[in-house]
Amino acid sequence: MPATTRTEHDLLGDREVPADAYYGVHTLRAVENFPITGTPISHYPDLVRALAEIKMAAARANHELGLLTAERADAIAAACREIRAGKLHDQFVVDVIQGGAGTSTNMNANEVIANRALEILGHGRGDYAQLHPNEHVNMSQSTNDVYPTALKLATYTGIFRLVEAMGHLRAAFQRKADEFRDILKMGRTQLQDAVPMTLGQEFSTYAVMLAEDEERLKEAALLIREINLGATAIGTGINAHPQYAALVCRRLAEISGVPVLTAPNLIEATQDCGSFVQLSGVLKRVAVKLSKTCNDLRLLSSGPRAGFGEINLPARQAGSSIMPGKVNPVIPEVVNQIAFEVIGNDMTVTFAAEAGQLQLNAFEPIIAHSLFKSITHLRQGCLVLADRCVDGISANRDHLEASVRNSIGIVTALNPYIGYANATEVAAEAHRTGKGVAELVEARGLMTAAALAEVLRPEVLTQPRLLATAG
Repeated sequence: MPATTRTEHDLLGDREVPADAYYGVHTLRAVENFPITGTPISHYPDLVRALAEIKMAAARANHELGLLTAERADAIAAACREIRAGKLHDQFVVDVIQGGAGTSTNMNANEVIANRALEILGHGRGDYAQLHPNEHVNMSQSTNDVYPTALKLATYTGIFRLVEAMGHLRAAFQRKADEFRDILKMGRTQLQDAVPMTLGQEFSTYAVMLAEDEERLKEAALLIREINLGATAIGTGINAHPQYAALVCRRLAEISGVPVLTAPNLIEATQDCGSFVQLSGVLKRVAVKLSKTCNDLRLLSSGPRAGFGEINLPARQAGSSIMPGKVNPVIPEVVNQIAFEVIGNDMTVTFAAEAGQLQLNAFEPIIAHSLFKSITHLRQGCLVLADRCVDGISANRDHLEASVRNSIGIVTALNPYIGYANATEVAAEAHRTGKGVAELVEARGLMTAAALAEVLRPEVLTQPRLLATAG
């Protein structure tokens, strides 16, 4: 019967590895040491693909520099191409949260690529005399430059997926802004009636906020492009050819399509997590503003009869196990919860970046996990909010227009014509008696009915204008 295991050796001794596994002894020990989240690195395919792209770029650069034979370089590259295409991801089994600054992730990649390359060369898995995970796949590299570079490649890709999703949500809000452009309503400050606006104006602000944050994310992506590949252990480039850093960066840009740049000071770049902190802060900004928007949607749709009741969110599921007919704003609620998570993730990234010591930050795995969750969940939240909520929002037009007619807040529009003191008295009487502002102004002889009709037109109430004599 064929053997079910193969023997591999490392610093700590011999271990039996499943014969059909592409990973090796280092990965096996990491799986045993870090049963933390139950989430393997394969959960983040962008990270796995980034690792393969780095190993391919390194193999090509080392071959061009005369350090790696064409046969080995080609086999490594072929294995990496398969991983980039989605194969063997199930072999990336170490937990995403791990000690060792990402060494277990790097070794998982080295071992899988080495064993697949051995097969391509016609050798058995584990025959490292022919092609070794450290000697050949990891040539001119260290975890300390591979892992942060892989994280940057993966987050760069994720950033633009998120930007695309935000654009999708922005377009949904803009369509509603156009649809609602002529619906008059009362604006509010501190939850009190303020002055009139249109529902379209209200929805357009949500589109504008998203557009602003799309640009902030693109700015954060510019910082993410700077990598320390070639730094090896601490940034001095030990064990790497003098021309390796520049060459591997060019090859990585060609392979990945990401316009990466070699950091001007590799020692600084190896210990600094500033670009991750910057990105996390922007993700938090996106989350905070998106959550505020969802707060508004929940408030504006509250009711249906005992709340604001200004808009209707599409009904997506029954809202209660005890109250018949109840429907809840479940889509904004789930996006709120994503925002809470992202804000917490930002705190985690902050602490992890601050905890770095001397020439290396050992806590990049939790930074990676936090950033990937934030990017992925925000992206899904934007898509769900657009497709399952915003696209189906309708306005309670009659209710909105009646609230404007009955509002005391429209007295502000009359300030230039009747004066602040008179306006204050009218507002107080309207509040006390329940009478309308226009009715009281006309009764007091402060303005004619025709003048009131002109000043209180929707287009006059909702945009800046040159003041004319009221008459």
